[in-house]
Amino acid sequence: MILELADWIIVVLFLGITLFIGLKYKDTASASLTDFFLAGRNLPWYIAGISMVATTFAADTPLWVAEVIKKNGISGNWLWWNMLIGGMLTTFFFAKMWRKANVLTELEFLELRYAGKPAKVFRKFKSVYLGIFFNTIIIGWVNAAMIKILVIFLDIDYSTAFMFIAVLMVLIAIYSSLSGLLGVVITDALQFVLAMTGCIILAVIMLNSEQVGGVTGLKEKLPEWRFDFFPNINSAGSAVGTFGLSIGAFFSFIAVQWWASWYPGNEPGGGGYISQRMMSTKDERNSVLATLFFQIAHYALRPWPWIIVGLCALVVYPDLPMNKAGDGFVLAMRDFMPTGLRGLLFTAFLGAYMSTISTQLNWGASYLTNDLYKRHLEEKGEGVTQKRLVLAGRLFTVVIMIIALVVTSYVDTIDGAARFLIASSAGLGAVLILRWYWSRINIWSEIAATVAPILGYTLSKFVLAPIFDVVISKDEIQNSFIDNEGILLCTTLFTTIVWLVVTFLTPPENDETLKKFYLQVEPEGAWGSIRQKLGLPQSKSEIPKLIVCWFSATALTYSLLFFIGKLIFQDYYFAWINLGVAVFSFFILRHFMNKTKNILPDN
Repeated sequence: MILELADWIIVVLFLGITLFIGLKYKDTASASLTDFFLAGRNLPWYIAGISMVATTFAADTPLWVAEVIKKNGISGNWLWWNMLIGGMLTTFFFAKMWRKANVLTELEFLELRYAGKPAKVFRKFKSVYLGIFFNTIIIGWVNAAMIKILVIFLDIDYSTAFMFIAVLMVLIAIYSSLSGLLGVVITDALQFVLAMTGCIILAVIMLNSEQVGGVTGLKEKLPEWRFDFFPNINSAGSAVGTFGLSIGAFFSFIAVQWWASWYPGNEPGGGGYISQRMMSTKDERNSVLATLFFQIAHYALRPWPWIIVGLCALVVYPDLPMNKAGDGFVLAMRDFMPTGLRGLLFTAFLGAYMSTISTQLNWGASYLTNDLYKRHLEEKGEGVTQKRLVLAGRLFTVVIMIIALVVTSYVDTIDGAARFLIASSAGLGAVLILRWYWSRINIWSEIAATVAPILGYTLSKFVLAPIFDVVISKDEIQNSFIDNEGILLCTTLFTTIVWLVVTFLTPPENDETLKKFYLQVEPEGAWGSIRQKLGLPQSKSEIPKLIVCWFSATALTYSLLFFIGKLIFQDYYFAWINLGVAVFSFFILRHFMNKTKNILPDN
């Protein structure tokens, strides 16, 4: 086996620490449901922010980046870099309101914003749909990627790797069910530091190896297009080469995709484990800063070690086929790290994997406990103690773990259906955003926006696309809006028409519900009639300042991303230009954040 005694000591020590953390915070998490699922709403921004980044650092992410590098070089990362626009929108327009909503889960928000039986039923439905169905599929995907890493890295068969994963998941379920979110975020911080340290060490060692020969050698051994930072606009994407975008696809990236499409972990307006971290912070200020830190670290700081390893793998393992390009990252871990450091990097990947899984277990259990079990008991009029609810949360954590292990063994069978449901989400994002800013949105708007994209996507892909001779590979369902932007635009248009028609054909939410929501959250936008009914004066809108914060933070993050990249590749002229833009954007951002009470209130 590739790991030696020193490596296994590091692995066992790390696993022991995670279990110790679970035991350490057991009593704290047991106090109430809020303590178990939201860490008592007392997290500082840097812990919550690191936890967000750690959760998105799944074990398969660096492998996926290596595949992107193989096909399109650095420019291929715009497949996910473009999502920063929506991420920053969440930071400045929603992070504070999620904290002010004072709900335990994003699904509890449904009955704060809407009223009546439809809201109750929809909340329960989504608790099962997201908490079990989607959640276990995501865990299954992550498990499948980690099994692939184990098979290659440890040179073991699939069955042995699956058993390794099963043991790990039991350990994760133990510490996350004992310590709740507080233990999860503390281990997240440790796991993220390990994961980033390991990837940086691997990138440095591999880049300076004899086979690669440093930055100069890397540039000499690879074609120039591999180092392009930006896609080619108005060009069709090729099988291999700089990422190409037609004008229509570019328009989809800039004007539609970031707000229209829903994806777990990247919900427009916040949602999932991102909103859970927002709601777990000390106050609104910490919620905003945590989300801002997450966006900057996620997009600007984290990618470069992966990109470097991905480029070096092209030199060292040139014969890897396109569909196995991600294996280059794992082979590099195995071939370039010495004893001790090899164990450290393997532990780092275990940490990345465990961070994602522990969050998914805790997040899914919060839906089943708070939005299904507790809500059911409330409807029956049964008394319920916090101790009983925490116990239910722990049991649901274990149940999700068991179901996820079963799903992992069938992940290839259900993969297509899950990708279809994710791809057919275009247009839903508009309602998730506007429900905060437009009082006329009602529960039927959200239900329609959830269902309509499935029909719209089906019509666009299977009816309209063949008519216009649009060819869509079944392997590209998830990213079909990139290669065939008309699918995204048609689905978004169809969904928007449907939910708007439904909104105006159904009555608005009752005044009692809207007043309660307004007093709790204090949203801006089209809430004038509710303000008047409450007898509140019209205050000056902060939205223009929020827009400046949004734009300047986006510019700051992109310029930091390019500064680091240009510095690594010794293009110092453009590196300093980007640094200058970053500094200028930072001062603009700081000025308007200090001027905007809806972001950073005076303490």
